[in-house]
Amino acid sequence: MAMSPADVSAMIFKRLDRTDLGEFSIDSQMLSVLMELNGQQNLGKVAQKKGMSISEIRAIVSKLLKLRLIVPVEEMVKAVDKDFLNFLHGQLSQAVGPIAELLIEETISDLGHTMSNFPTNRAAELVELLAREIQRDEKAVAFKQNILQKIRAKGY
Repeated sequence: MAMSPADVSAMIFKRLDRTDLGEFSIDSQMLSVLMELNGQQNLGKVAQKKGMSISEIRAIVSKLLKLRLIVPVEEMVKAVDKDFLNFLHGQLSQAVGPIAELLIEETISDLGHTMSNFPTNRAAELVELLAREIQRDEKAVAFKQNILQKIRAKGY
């Protein structure tokens, strides 16, 4: 699992309960971090609690992953609903025309998701990326304002 510095602090891991481990050795710092990885707190909080830098935590987590002592926890993030996607499409269509649907699909794909599972916590990021595709500044501003208002109304 490749971990870039930007996203490491938000990642959450949990220990694996395994009986087939065999022999391995870990130092006290690795053990200390391993004991904190309970599937509840992100690596940023673990680093802060342990007084370590994110790069130190990243190195330790990489070793623990190689030893198969931990696994990442996938957050249960709600996906945006059809109503939001329809509104997004309508607003973007007003700004860029019939290419809107393609822009939305490509941007969502570039972010590593599909239309059916796009997470609500990345909706604002999607809006920002799509707004960059709008050439006229006043249309881009109106698009962002309308969509961000919808995001707030939906509680995303």
